[in-house]
Amino acid sequence: MFRLPRIESVRDLYYGKDPYLDAWILHFMTENDIEYFANPTENASPEQMRFMVDLDENQVFAPCSDWTLKNLLYSERSRELKREYRILWKRMLNLIQKLVHNDYIKKKITSLCKHKFKKAYNSPFLIPSRLNKRMLTIVLSQLAQHDPYETRKSLFNQRAHEFVSTSMFEEFTNPLYTTEEKRLSLLRTELDILELKRLFCLSLCEEIWKQGKNDINPDVHMELKGFGEILRKGIETEQEEMTILYMPNSSGALIFDLLIIKRLIKMGHRVILALKEGFYFDYPTFWEIEESRVLENYLEGGKIITNPHISKKALLKELKESHLVVISDGSRERLNLYRTSVTFARAWKESDLIIAKGNGNYRRLILNSHLFTRDIIAIFRDEGGRVHFTFKQKSPRVRKITEKEIIAKAKAIIEEMKRAKENGQKVMFYSAIVGSIPGETQRAIRILSTFVNYLRQKLEGVFIINPAEHFEEGMDGDDLMYMWEMVQRSGLIDVWRFQTVSDIEKSFELMGEKIPPIWAGKDATFSTGCTQEMKIALEEQKKHPEMQIIGPDPEKFFRRREYGVGKYFDAALS
Repeated sequence: MFRLPRIESVRDLYYGKDPYLDAWILHFMTENDIEYFANPTENASPEQMRFMVDLDENQVFAPCSDWTLKNLLYSERSRELKREYRILWKRMLNLIQKLVHNDYIKKKITSLCKHKFKKAYNSPFLIPSRLNKRMLTIVLSQLAQHDPYETRKSLFNQRAHEFVSTSMFEEFTNPLYTTEEKRLSLLRTELDILELKRLFCLSLCEEIWKQGKNDINPDVHMELKGFGEILRKGIETEQEEMTILYMPNSSGALIFDLLIIKRLIKMGHRVILALKEGFYFDYPTFWEIEESRVLENYLEGGKIITNPHISKKALLKELKESHLVVISDGSRERLNLYRTSVTFARAWKESDLIIAKGNGNYRRLILNSHLFTRDIIAIFRDEGGRVHFTFKQKSPRVRKITEKEIIAKAKAIIEEMKRAKENGQKVMFYSAIVGSIPGETQRAIRILSTFVNYLRQKLEGVFIINPAEHFEEGMDGDDLMYMWEMVQRSGLIDVWRFQTVSDIEKSFELMGEKIPPIWAGKDATFSTGCTQEMKIALEEQKKHPEMQIIGPDPEKFFRRREYGVGKYFDAALS
């Protein structure tokens, strides 16, 4: 019998180190239905995952806590894991009892869920939350309502809203405050942190919305002793204006979350509020905000984004126009980065800080030892009533390429183009395959640079832009496309040349190499990045008819879908 190597945390999962571990990982990923290549329409691509998680080559992200993975890996039915499954099962039985009134259907659903549960419980391999998602799907498919907790969550929000109008709320959030004389800027920050801390405290007081209580203990904020320092770590940076991705976990608490968001906006920050795509118990859902009168006033001025595949350019535009943007995370389960939408992944990537509420988010982000691409503040109250809050710093290997940096880089290239034109040169932009052939990126760059150098020697008075010469460490496909579009729409391009089969053949000839089979017959039409650029080229040619387009017939480009998320730039044929 083969033995798996000892795995201490989720960060130890790598392909290519042990054949038996490789097999286990593939089995784990496919059984939990989170393997991209097995289900690319539902799961995030490796490039999209890297927007959120700092991953090495061949490293695998497991969307669960370290202890859950170790239990599943070695099939250890520990007391904690069995308890996790049993809690899940009781919760599902309660849901079925409350929602299904037809006795025959109730027995059928319960029996089917029991089969799924027993299989997972007796041979633990499914992440408990994935089992929960499957059973929830079974239950909801038998009901005619999209959210069986609709009335319950509406009541929670109403009770929290009513509490906001009480004197208790005013006294708690606006207490008498004395301090030694300080500079106004320091005092203002201190007051902002104090107000945020008290609002976070109220957002953890479930008795307000679950029981309708209006008389909480005024000293309850002492539970958050030390939380001010956590907030300062996340919010007090050199950057005056931050973008914050905010992930709530409960209706009722959402009212206080929205008050927290309003305070963050007054402090000069932008906030992206991420809600669930569909029913997941008490978690607020995306559709609620359009149907709830109570939430309407709290969301005043906010922009709701319904597009699950928004581009970087469109998202940044929305953030400039509104300080509050509301999105769906694309899922109907506990935070599972594999099942989040492109919009959520891009929101994460464009943020400076993640604020995650609730035990589910805490487990997936804090109790998972992977390092993420953004700083995280996680806060929740456990079953025993104890409050937990943590600051998890982003991976030190990650550097966020800011929009200002991208714009500055684009402007520098545009200035070079202007100087070339002033010197009487023609400006040529050369679009070529870079990352559309798996494993061939470095060779593609060599082919591109070889041919551009050949053109520079051959053509007199032509300033040629080679995209491969303007790459910066940390930039992904999204950043590059955003930067190049600014350059391409500058109106300064005289000749836009797209890579042809003969260009590639000439490059191999100049390199003194034979053309490998994978490169035979390839041209710019095999790149979805070039396809996107051809669309821009045709639009620009309408504005500037004198611009010349050289290369394959434009019609041959449009066989491909939009460029892949975060890739350089590969997507399959439609």
